[in-house]
Amino acid sequence: MSKQLTRIESTCVPLNQNNVDTDQVIPARFLKGTTKVGLGEKLFYDLRYLSNGQPNPDFVLNNPKFGGQILVAAHNFGCGSSREHAPWALKDYGFQAILAVSFADIFRNNSLKNQLLTVALPESVIISLLAAVEANPALQVAIDLPNQLVKIPTQADQPFEIDPYRKQCLMEGLDDIGYALSHLSRIEQFEGAHA
Repeated sequence: MSKQLTRIESTCVPLNQNNVDTDQVIPARFLKGTTKVGLGEKLFYDLRYLSNGQPNPDFVLNNPKFGGQILVAAHNFGCGSSREHAPWALKDYGFQAILAVSFADIFRNNSLKNQLLTVALPESVIISLLAAVEANPALQVAIDLPNQLVKIPTQADQPFEIDPYRKQCLMEGLDDIGYALSHLSRIEQFEGAHA
């Protein structure tokens, strides 16, 4: 069972890029392990570090002004391969949610299965939010999962869509197996009646 997710209130990290693929999120050479622990160290590795191994001063994760549990991106975040390591790395780094204009479907599904909330918002909202965060890194954004609202101080509250099953799993801190086990008594009752 994971931590229950109902509300996130945090500053944001602005990643104003389109088509961030899963190999940019975590390069393939770091996918040899089968554990989630430590993947955050390799998050955006080729963008975070120069070829000499030094931190890239132009990459947002290396800018001490920006931090928080919410990543704000642009169009088609998570495109590329279907690797589950991408949401693992984002979660291990400390992100709890990603706000973007759009997501690759497989990445979005993998993220929700791994307790990483993905929220698609209109382009105008994301563009305005990116500008607001860049102008004021202390800006706090709240994501209210039960009511499916993103609360941005500089804008009106933004409703968002989420699959009801995935919403329930996030709010109860369950993965697919945990959800099935939460109905164990009913499963056993059914099996007993059909033995």
